[in-house]
Amino acid sequence: MKISATIISTTSVLALATTLGLGGQAQAQEAAAAAQGNEIVVTATKRDQTLQDVPFSINAQTAADIQKSGAVTLEDVSRNVAGLSVQNLGPGQSQVSVRGVSAGQVVRDQPGVKEQVGVYLDESVISLSLFTPDLDLFDLNRIETLRGPQGTLFGSGSVGGTIRYITNQPRLGAVEGVVEGNLNLVDGDDIGGHLKGAINLPLGDNAAARAVGYFTRYGGFVNAIGPAGGEDVNSGERYGGRLALTFQPTDSFSITPRIVYQKITADGFNRQEEYSLFANQFTTTRPQVDFNEREQYLLLREAFEDETMIADATIKLGLGAVELTSVTSYIDRSILVSRDASALSGSVSVDLGYPDAAVLLPSNLRDTTQLETFTQELRLASDGAGRLQWVIGGFFSKIDRVYEQRLPTPGYDAFTDAVLGAGTSAAVANGFPADSPFNSDLPYDIEQFAVFGEATYDLTDKLSVTAGGRYYDFNEERTITTGGLFANGDTGVVDRTSSSGFTPRLLASYDLSDNVTVNAQASKGFRLGGVNDPLNTPLCNAQDLALFGGFQNYEDETLWNYELGVKTQGRGFTFNAGAFYNDISNLQVTLDAGSCSSRIVFNVEKAHSAGVEFELGLNPVPGLDLSLSGSLIEAEFDTTLPGALTAATGIRDGNRLPSVPKFQLSASGSYEWPIGDGTDAYVAASVQHVGSRFTQPADQEGNPRTFVHGLPFGGAPAGSSTTVDLLLPSYQLVNLSAGIDFDNGLSFVAYVNNVFDENALLSFDRERGGRARLGYNIGQPRTYGLTARKTF
Repeated sequence: MKISATIISTTSVLALATTLGLGGQAQAQEAAAAAQGNEIVVTATKRDQTLQDVPFSINAQTAADIQKSGAVTLEDVSRNVAGLSVQNLGPGQSQVSVRGVSAGQVVRDQPGVKEQVGVYLDESVISLSLFTPDLDLFDLNRIETLRGPQGTLFGSGSVGGTIRYITNQPRLGAVEGVVEGNLNLVDGDDIGGHLKGAINLPLGDNAAARAVGYFTRYGGFVNAIGPAGGEDVNSGERYGGRLALTFQPTDSFSITPRIVYQKITADGFNRQEEYSLFANQFTTTRPQVDFNEREQYLLLREAFEDETMIADATIKLGLGAVELTSVTSYIDRSILVSRDASALSGSVSVDLGYPDAAVLLPSNLRDTTQLETFTQELRLASDGAGRLQWVIGGFFSKIDRVYEQRLPTPGYDAFTDAVLGAGTSAAVANGFPADSPFNSDLPYDIEQFAVFGEATYDLTDKLSVTAGGRYYDFNEERTITTGGLFANGDTGVVDRTSSSGFTPRLLASYDLSDNVTVNAQASKGFRLGGVNDPLNTPLCNAQDLALFGGFQNYEDETLWNYELGVKTQGRGFTFNAGAFYNDISNLQVTLDAGSCSSRIVFNVEKAHSAGVEFELGLNPVPGLDLSLSGSLIEAEFDTTLPGALTAATGIRDGNRLPSVPKFQLSASGSYEWPIGDGTDAYVAASVQHVGSRFTQPADQEGNPRTFVHGLPFGGAPAGSSTTVDLLLPSYQLVNLSAGIDFDNGLSFVAYVNNVFDENALLSFDRERGGRARLGYNIGQPRTYGLTARKTF
């Protein structure tokens, strides 16, 4: 797709939307009146507005949308939202991108990388690069997706857009609740399910409490061979809850403190392997292995844990024509990623000439993250119906993050000392435990301060303009200490980085008619820079050390977004469409540094993403709801790196940005009809298409790629190689459901997700540049389920 084609397509889409809207102008008042009762109110501009009145591109998936689609994760939701994509890298580890703004795969050992999409729980920012909390979607009011940079109101990390989980708030004077139970069968042989509940209770006339609790058991679908093998090794659990209190002594004052707790555990990862040092088709002294679908090799079991506690408080005080809002939040998180790194350690042992017994030692890479975050936002906003609406505020955040790695490999020091000389292990330990060939401690101290403001003025009854901006000041300090045979032996090395800047936004909105609005926007977003971790020099070959050894700091990534959109509604339909062009400077690209078993980030001078997106909703007859949404995106580099870096990094003018499908489409329909007194039945179906993608930029060079393993182990020759097509193929998911709703609040729904059992390849996984292991992270197979729900 070329940009000119995008513009032509955009013109056609916008013209169609305008024609549809103007064609229904005669029915505008009737349609508006009919829609008034079910309009979606959002807070994307930090003020209440209907979805259609927000002057930029936004999607809101309501609780009803989420329930009918069967979505249980943000990844599920993303398939129904134009321009939103989620790269699944394992449980609790996903990367979100909006409109093709993506820098490549970020993995668990890149704690300094900042997010490209900001994620909020109501008013509290919860983004954390790779480890954005995978929150349960129960008792949500909606999920808002704000497309395009939101740097003015939401700050750093919203360079591509912002996602907001909006929960149901305590309601004064209301007793209400819901309970829900589910059983499901995953891949035909593992049981999952959940039990969830929510209740709202008044506490006198001026206060109310809302409590939510949930427990989910995830069925596994990946089998493992090897000494730690078994069936369904990636099963897991999620449990937690929320408790919120609202105290509102007067109409102009309220305070809502809340506490959120959630813990996720997984017994393994959704990895399907193609090659392992220990299991492949080349060995002669070990059994040869040809992996099946959804299969991996384990010398020891893996695990993932994420324990999150969020405490926040929102205070609102009406001051006549102005409202003061204070949002204070504190986050305490503990994350463990425990992986079978035996292939990684074993590959190094082969290179060092260790005996087979050393190569076969089980090696457990344990990555831990301890996080404490404090944020405070204070803002004033107009609270009236005049032509001028405005908001100004200040924001402060302090993040203390400690990232640690350990590689316990019992018995390894004895082999090291026998091969490399007595005392070698102790000499390189640098104070870390024995029998752990790699160790690192990386504490981070990050502070950010910002002031922001935005104002909207109605120039006429039809034309309004919005202008805003944000000034930010950021400081980061990181200390690194490493030890062990595979490490550099750094001791208390301190690196600092800082930045400041201003991000403006200008919007215009014009009502062509009562039900057709055209919007235009120019806005700037930013992502903070940082410092790379040193390469694992002892593991690097000379070529990789020369190529990747010169990257240390990376600068702020900035983006200018230009977009034109139209929003229309009439009797029985809504149609929103938009076109955009993102001019990206200093894109922070993430790369795998080959044999070094390291990842680095560096800036690419120029890149862009451009495209069109649309969302159509139809209600042609009572009971029948149809929707169609899609996006067509060109996201490419506009820079070519010199010399050998071109092929090694994939940074070539015209190459695609990673992890982004060019084309994404979702279609769904449901039909509801009465089957008795106070009883309705419905059937629903959805089809989701996700286009092809690359995991990393370099995957486009020399693809299909031949990985030469260079590991003479188990009788395999040193020159053995595996050829893999690194273009992740497009995939389609079909979901079906049928349900019954009773007027007493009881409902039942039966469903089948992934009807045709598509084995979706979500991202490519490689260990030590592909020498030690090759595989894919994969999606969930066919799942049958039954859900019962009771509201009161």
